[in-house]
Amino acid sequence: MTDSQWHFQDLLEIGRRIQSRELSAEEVTKAMLKRIAAVDPALHSYVTVMADEAVTDAGNADREIAAGKARGPLHGVPVAVKDLLWTAGTATTHGMPLNRAFVPDQDATTVRRLRDAGAVILGKLQQTKGAFSSHHPDIRPPVNPWGPELWPGVSSSGSGVATATGLCFGSLGTDTGGSIRFPSAANGVTGLKPTWGRVSRYGAFELAASLDHIGPIARTAADTAAILGAIAGPDRNDPTASQQPVPDYLALMTRGLSGLRLGLDRAWALENVDGATQRVMSDALAVLGDLGAEVREITFPATEQVAADWQALCGVEAAYAHRETYPQRASAYGPELAALIELGRSLSPLEYQALIRRRAGFAGEVHALFETVDLVLAPVTPFAGITIRGMAEIRQDPQRGVGRLRYTAPLDMSGHPTITLPGGFTDTGAPVAFQLIAGHFREELLIRGGWAYQRATDWHRRPPEVAARP
Repeated sequence: MTDSQWHFQDLLEIGRRIQSRELSAEEVTKAMLKRIAAVDPALHSYVTVMADEAVTDAGNADREIAAGKARGPLHGVPVAVKDLLWTAGTATTHGMPLNRAFVPDQDATTVRRLRDAGAVILGKLQQTKGAFSSHHPDIRPPVNPWGPELWPGVSSSGSGVATATGLCFGSLGTDTGGSIRFPSAANGVTGLKPTWGRVSRYGAFELAASLDHIGPIARTAADTAAILGAIAGPDRNDPTASQQPVPDYLALMTRGLSGLRLGLDRAWALENVDGATQRVMSDALAVLGDLGAEVREITFPATEQVAADWQALCGVEAAYAHRETYPQRASAYGPELAALIELGRSLSPLEYQALIRRRAGFAGEVHALFETVDLVLAPVTPFAGITIRGMAEIRQDPQRGVGRLRYTAPLDMSGHPTITLPGGFTDTGAPVAFQLIAGHFREELLIRGGWAYQRATDWHRRPPEVAARP
């Protein structure tokens, strides 16, 4: 098995080959570990590589498969998880040296469910400090494989980089204001943010509990369907996890788009975005229409205020999440995360109640919109191919900072699910993506839309060129 044959295969395809015993999970895992050792020193996507445990788990998967005890499409497939998800016996740092000594004695529910599905956990993926906006100065941030000057995304940047460069066949990220969608868009991969409550948050460090979503990042919509099917569902350890049954996403995804109503707010989605984003949006609309979607003009609920409210609400919930170590150990937090927490601590009860009321109103308006359409087409970010320097400048401008979040943070405030799909490139070769949005617990519609689009296009089949270390 040569490099050109395996590391960019779809998760479902490599799983099929393992489960048919054409390949062994152990040989694929060892090959993946070898590739990580050769490639990741330049990319910094992993915090911890769990090599010995991964090889052992892969061997166990091979023995189970040989005995006819296949567990499903993830059985024997090497994946990785963001470093805010607990892993029994392996440190979970949450992007903060403050937590270097924290070694959980149990897995997060999502990690346990991946293991129960037979997946092989390769390791823990790098993230921003506290899953907010910047990396700790002691940590080397993940490098966007499409260009070292390009922004790699926010807190799930390690998940986006590792998945894009063939260092895992799929990963878990989290999204509080856009951190599944931004890294997926920036690195040219597919990311699915489920409905809030669709996936248990037990055993995950919080940024903001009512905004945090855990979901898959992979190369294809079908791969995200397989991962979501494994991790979703009720959890007695998390009373906020929904009791709704989990559909068979893989069985439903091939139903096509005929008859589905696709909403587009042209003013919201196509104005005040750059030319590359406009082109990708227009091309995606044409493809989805040709595939049978019925395009409907809509007016999406106004997002400016709710995007501005997001940071204050996130600050309140982050202050609660860090109450045991902040402000007692404020020097370990850095200026951006500390400022977020201080913002939350400064809010009055009346200001907080106003945020809650506006949030509920916006969520209700979005929910009502899905009485008239099944999916909504939207950008992920107003500007594609943003550089690290450019993002630093945006963070210094409060108005532009809120504008950056207008297609992501509002959908964390409302809890609606989205799928991010690669849709093209800028003139300089940076990936450009778009997202589909669905009603609460209608992830199967997102997967149907993504599967159909990716059957008709090949943007997700164009991996970056990454040099291995000699």
